[in-house]
Amino acid sequence: MTSDVTVQRDGAALTISLNRPERLNAVTAAVLNDLADLIEEAAADAEVRVIVLTGAGRAFSAGADLKSRQAGEGPPGTDTIVAGNRVIRALRDARQPTIAAVNGPAVGIGCSLALACDLVLSSADAYFLLSFTSIGLMPDGGATALVPTSIGRARAMAMALVPERIPAAEALAWGLIYKVVDAGELDASVKALTDRLSTGAPLALAATKRAINASTLTALEEALGRELENQGRLLQTSDVAEAVVAFVEKRPPKFTGS
Repeated sequence: MTSDVTVQRDGAALTISLNRPERLNAVTAAVLNDLADLIEEAAADAEVRVIVLTGAGRAFSAGADLKSRQAGEGPPGTDTIVAGNRVIRALRDARQPTIAAVNGPAVGIGCSLALACDLVLSSADAYFLLSFTSIGLMPDGGATALVPTSIGRARAMAMALVPERIPAAEALAWGLIYKVVDAGELDASVKALTDRLSTGAPLALAATKRAINASTLTALEEALGRELENQGRLLQTSDVAEAVVAFVEKRPPKFTGS
């Protein structure tokens, strides 16, 4: 495990933090695999009653690390998608309730990670953004199932096809997230919720989570497979290569449809 993902235990609550604040917690395949390992380990620990996912610094996660190409690590590829899918499945399958403490922007796969949690608590100054089509890609991390399940087809299409920041208050009004609190109250609100869940009936909570997921996430596995297949093709296009260069050069990409 690397310092890019950290763990803090508080009684029966385990908080896992993306810890790349200088990159706004942008993720790589390695970071996502570390995250999946930790969630799977926590799910198997009988002493853990609730799992919290958050980000260090001023962001929850800015999504996939597009600048990794410049660092010699290679651009995001299907390995990143496969690793992201591991995290989504781990969050869904964990017997414990999972909480996303969204302390800032939740963008791209970062948005998917937050929405895969059972309960999303957000700082009032945070926002949610499916930025994929802006860089020649399609939503992944199960977003094509998670988002429309929560807010319906029309708003899901808008989030995906016309990427715009969805402020936390609007996300709450849409039914995308559970609760919004002032920035200075997020930690206390998460603590109050973890304390409540930690003292709840674990078997009942686990059964309830499984039942609701079975009723509402029926399309998730198909979505993960479909996203992996289609994203794999898109990652090979000139449009995505152009988008990565444009991102690094801080200019709008020039898409050609190739």
